[in-house]
Amino acid sequence: MTVTSLPESTIPVAIRKAAPEDVPSILAIERATNAAAHWTAEQYQGRVQAGYCWVAELALAGELGGEICGFLCAHVVADEWEIENIAVVETRRHRSIGGKLMEALIGEWKQCAGAVLLLEVRESNVAARALYAKYGLREVSRRPRYYDHPPEDAVLYRREGSDRTVVPLAGV
Repeated sequence: MTVTSLPESTIPVAIRKAAPEDVPSILAIERATNAAAHWTAEQYQGRVQAGYCWVAELALAGELGGEICGFLCAHVVADEWEIENIAVVETRRHRSIGGKLMEALIGEWKQCAGAVLLLEVRESNVAARALYAKYGLREVSRRPRYYDHPPEDAVLYRREGSDRTVVPLAGV
């Protein structure tokens, strides 16, 4: 009997709220991602318990419970949301996983009538900056030499809550 496996690009990915047992996987992804903010397990547990952390999970053999291949964490104060950390396993990048995580966050942000969505990112992180622009976030300012190792500017992005489209902006 011959077993045919799905091409890597067609393996389904489900986005769901993170659970406490996901924190070790989140930490492993974060540690392997230089551009990610580096937090403690306790900090991730706090975001998970607050309900503002999502994971991307591969659905292998048609069943969820596969590999966690990405995550997104946000912080919410009143109607102001900030994306604090997003990372995808290097071997799973360029498969729209970051976009699916963004869509989950933006969908909830809209349901909660969020007024503003914010984030900051290293100037050199071109892929992340393109992703944020695709989802309607616009560069609003910079923080010179905000990051260390190596020293680099932070680029601040913002999206107003009056824009109610969840899908990526056309032509981006």
